[in-house]
Amino acid sequence: MFSIITPFIVAISYVPFATCAIIASILTGRGDIAHVLGRMWAKFSLAVSGVKVEITGSENIPMDTPVIYASNHASQFDILALYRTLPVQFRFVVKKELFRIPLFGYAMKRAGYISIDRSGGKAAVRSLIKAGEAIRSGTSVVVFPEGTRSPDGRLRPIKPGAVVLAIKSGCPIVPVAISGSHRVLPKGRIRIRPGRIRVAIGPAIQTTEGGRPRSREQVSEELYRAIYSMLSPENRPEDPGAGVQDNN
Repeated sequence: MFSIITPFIVAISYVPFATCAIIASILTGRGDIAHVLGRMWAKFSLAVSGVKVEITGSENIPMDTPVIYASNHASQFDILALYRTLPVQFRFVVKKELFRIPLFGYAMKRAGYISIDRSGGKAAVRSLIKAGEAIRSGTSVVVFPEGTRSPDGRLRPIKPGAVVLAIKSGCPIVPVAISGSHRVLPKGRIRIRPGRIRVAIGPAIQTTEGGRPRSREQVSEELYRAIYSMLSPENRPEDPGAGVQDNN
């Protein structure tokens, strides 16, 4: 019974945190306090849901340089897990449609989240340029390079957008593998099941070599292999060979 009520508790609790985040960002003109409030909301939501988060590889988290954290995505709880485990300021790169959600979208905008247009064409290019500018200005970002949540919890092929962003910004990519979140809250469900989420952080992948950008194919393959190797067996695809998509 409690697992049915929990989603509503988590959703309702978001309102005061989001409101405070909006006010803080308006008063300060920055998203740092909003990020701290986001972490507080994540900790509360995880505790209420009976979900414990474990982290390995925390020594691979750069503390003094902007990077792109690239994670697999199987559940909305991935966002909470990343808030809980990454002890640095960062911003999510999210699809522009989420910014249309009342309060939620405005809170993300005020917090400095970066909108990505996935429709292709000039709009998509402009959104990547804007994201690159944010990174070069010193902001670490989190991306989900699969493009959407996995319906079965298994790692899906990586789309090129996130890798292109990293190469153009000259920023290292830190691979992140999240296991167990699909069991807690699968895509398309609202019932939350208590459980354990494991977050593994891998060594940074360089996007330049000898002062020149590496190829998108090289970086994509290395990123996919890194995430795949850190996932639990149940979250690994049956065919690990098809890891990179050509289309955006």
